[in-house]
Amino acid sequence: MKNQKNFNKQNDQPAPKNPRNSNYEKLFMMVYNMADMFFIGRLGNTAMVAAISLVSPVFSLIMALATMAGAGGSILIANAFGAGEIQQAKTYSSLCFYFCLITGLVLIPVLLGVKGILLPFLGATVETMSFASTYLSILAAGAPMMLLSTAFGTLIRSEGAIKEALLGNMAGTITNIILDPIFILVLRWDVAGAAIATVIGNIVATACYLWYIRHRAAVLSIRWQNAARQPLAVFSILALGLPNAVTTILSGFASSFSNRLLSQYGTNAIAAMASAGKTNMLATMLQMGVVMGVQPLLSYNYGAKDKARMKEVISKLTILTFGIGLSATLICFLFRHAVIGIFLKDAAAAAMGEELVIYLMIGAPFLGIYHIAVNFLQASKNARTAILASVLRQGVILIPMLYLCHAAFGYIGIALSHTITDIGAALIGLILFLRQYRKFMAS
Repeated sequence: MKNQKNFNKQNDQPAPKNPRNSNYEKLFMMVYNMADMFFIGRLGNTAMVAAISLVSPVFSLIMALATMAGAGGSILIANAFGAGEIQQAKTYSSLCFYFCLITGLVLIPVLLGVKGILLPFLGATVETMSFASTYLSILAAGAPMMLLSTAFGTLIRSEGAIKEALLGNMAGTITNIILDPIFILVLRWDVAGAAIATVIGNIVATACYLWYIRHRAAVLSIRWQNAARQPLAVFSILALGLPNAVTTILSGFASSFSNRLLSQYGTNAIAAMASAGKTNMLATMLQMGVVMGVQPLLSYNYGAKDKARMKEVISKLTILTFGIGLSATLICFLFRHAVIGIFLKDAAAAAMGEELVIYLMIGAPFLGIYHIAVNFLQASKNARTAILASVLRQGVILIPMLYLCHAAFGYIGIALSHTITDIGAALIGLILFLRQYRKFMAS
């Protein structure tokens, strides 16, 4: 019962003592997300690259549901551990499992049934429709495993099992990276091969997590009996995880609107923005990974009312995320030709991508402040304010800015709108964070 002891209220050190391992896990997730586009890009077909980008909002929807369960469950489990309520933690983890499983099974017929209407709405054209349809169909079939692998990678960390969460994520990521070139370049399955490799990677990761829960977990559970104790508690999980889900869902909508605007400039423009967006992930995924990796520690310190430790964590997080954003921005500026060239072989599309990435990266150093704010608000169980911050960034600010900046600056304005939004969200997040942080320190 090593992990249980780590979270005992009488223990001076909480279990998540090495959040850097979670950072490595998010780094692998970043590579995992970029792998499909990288190997598809080797084929030199911009329509295939564009098709993967067009389907990304659907992928975002699946990830949003998983993140909602994983993030909300992780917060409540860590809070329960901090308060010594072990049985309650078992209930939360079981509810997360059945929510992901049932939701994933429901998504399969729904996504397959509406894809004929959905893909044109997302911006698919005659040139990209068949590729996008194939990619979407296979991802839909793997929805249950995608939900489970994403949610339980987060939940296992809330028990203090950082290494096990990392190993499961690595197993799925490495599987995907190994299978991608085989399916795409050797067997010539193109976008179908990319999607199949993604699904198999998620199956491997899920199998690793479930093996850990069955054989080694101290308090996590997937037993139906635990979920049945408080079935309505699933709404508490989803409410706390909703800010993360809102961010992902609205990001998917923004991507869809962006692709629809870019479609008037041709397939090259969609592929260029997709490659620039993947480059931008170098900063955003690392920053988000750092903050989400420390989320259990924020929740534990809040539950234990450890103000000194909370202040230390917030200070280090701020310095670290700003440094990551600034470093990533400089790297992307200096080596944008090589970085964009990873995804695109077409010279015209690559040139557009190099231009777009400059505007996308300007706000990256400040985005960490936004992620810290939202995660702290969640840790303090202030779900409504966290949701507000998420909606403001990805919906209220970004979507109107897409159309305003496009009207003023053309396709460059689409990238510029993201930078304006990131800086604005950082300022708003800072204000909301300071208000809640001062209440915590004064309590």
